[in-house]
Amino acid sequence: MKNKHLKRMASIVAIALIALVSLSAALSGEEVMQEVYTRDSGNNMSANLVMTLTNSRGSTRERSIQQYRQNDSDGEKKIMFFLAPSDVKNTSFLSYSYADGRSDDQWIYLPALNRVKRVASDKKNDSFMGSDFTYDDMGTRHPSADTHKVIRTETIDGRKCLVVESIPKEAKPTYAKTLAWVVENEWIGLKKEFYLPNGKVGKKLEIDSYEKTDGVWVITDMTMSNVDKNSSTRIQMLDVTFNNDLKDSVFTERQMKIGPRI
Repeated sequence: MKNKHLKRMASIVAIALIALVSLSAALSGEEVMQEVYTRDSGNNMSANLVMTLTNSRGSTRERSIQQYRQNDSDGEKKIMFFLAPSDVKNTSFLSYSYADGRSDDQWIYLPALNRVKRVASDKKNDSFMGSDFTYDDMGTRHPSADTHKVIRTETIDGRKCLVVESIPKEAKPTYAKTLAWVVENEWIGLKKEFYLPNGKVGKKLEIDSYEKTDGVWVITDMTMSNVDKNSSTRIQMLDVTFNNDLKDSVFTERQMKIGPRI
């Protein structure tokens, strides 16, 4: 009986070791996040966005946004024009994300002041337009900004995901770490949790749907939830098109003031 118990324990240990070896033999955390970062997203894209903000009382506000994005060897440029309602109409947001790992450059145009304002680095974790997303969330975080480690695998809705723990390299980050559930071989993050320095989850990002358009995976529905505030912001992406004829002048401060007349 004792020998059977020992053999069973040995089998369990062997299976666990095999799982660990196979996991370590696969991609590292850095490699997984690099795959996510370099996933084909098309040369450029245009889309209509619906942003729905829900507060702790369940009240909702809806915003309409027109977005354009362009990729090149230097990185990604993105511009967003708020179309409605009236309290945000004509506001615009411009973001440059750099392939060499430099921090994003971001600007916001405030029509009431007729002024384009640069988003300071110490404001990147402020709320973006009153939503549960921050300015940092609206950019494209470079993999080199964090250290990454694959800690386990999980299956979500039949999809095998690599769970990656990412720890920021900056001295005093808002979030001590994040966990991302990345679909293996598709390199889409299905879920992300942001952990505060006290070890609690501060907010959660969930991808409700994604699909392939013109051969490119597109996240079409996502929700960011703030655990402490019990609020959430949902972004739906509609009418997505790729390979549009977009000029560089679209992604400028001048265009921010002109609006979405491309």
